Amino acid sequence: MFLELRSTEIISYMESLHDEQQRKILMRFFKTAPGEYGEGDMFIGLKVPQTREVVKAVAKDIELSEVPVLLKSKWHEVRLCGLLVLVAKFERLATRRLADDAEAMRRRDEIVQMYLQYADQANNWDLVDMSAPKILGHWLMLPSGLGGHDYKQRLLDELADSTNLWRQRISMVCTWKTMQMGDYEWCLRYARKHLHHPHDLMHKAVGWMLRELGKRISMDMLRDFLEEHVREMHSVTLSYATEKMDPTERLMWRECRKQP
Repeated sequence: MFLELRSTEIISYMESLHDEQQRKILMRFFKTAPGEYGEGDMFIGLKVPQTREVVKAVAKDIELSEVPVLLKSKWHEVRLCGLLVLVAKFERLATRRLADDAEAMRRRDEIVQMYLQYADQANNWDLVDMSAPKILGHWLMLPSGLGGHDYKQRLLDELADSTNLWRQRISMVCTWKTMQMGDYEWCLRYARKHLHHPHDLMHKAVGWMLRELGKRISMDMLRDFLEEHVREMHSVTLSYATEKMDPTERLMWRECRKQP
């Protein structure tokens, strides 16, 4: 597919796949009109499987130094390609065999630092959701030369406390991976931090992660969280959090939310 693994060539190839009809669909779906959360974002018109095929072809051999060109692209799909290349590179360095390997640790840290440096380029929910858990979330659970638990918590707090919606969403959604690996504290911490967030995309993110808490860790732990916070929750957050409960229990929690 590619003569040489340069970001500029990858972008040219992706641009050659332009699909005007799909581009218009994506612009509506990702809310790019003035005043919407994706205002001004630009699309080539690629479906995600097409982008994944590009990633599959280049991720192993492209130099990490080439990836920022993809991340800084005006095209949504190219930025997704760059993020998924980082995911692929990170996952190859995060196997059980390499978890404590010093060189693998150094390279994982380098990927995380690049991801955070260009976090603002993950400027829509799909870009965040397909990258944050598999890079940042996984890194939270692995040894790092940058620092231990306290360092990682400070880093996530900075994301959560920023004024950037996408950095805030990264801090919440990355906890999906920590729960998959058995650690629920990250989810609880950032669910509490974002519980009163004004944006719908954060209501959904918090509710989604709480739902995963019930699914992957404990329904009773989810119920304990709801018991403590249900009256201050946004209705969307509660709806997402209780999605896997039976209708009777879901109704009960909705009624609890209405009580003073």
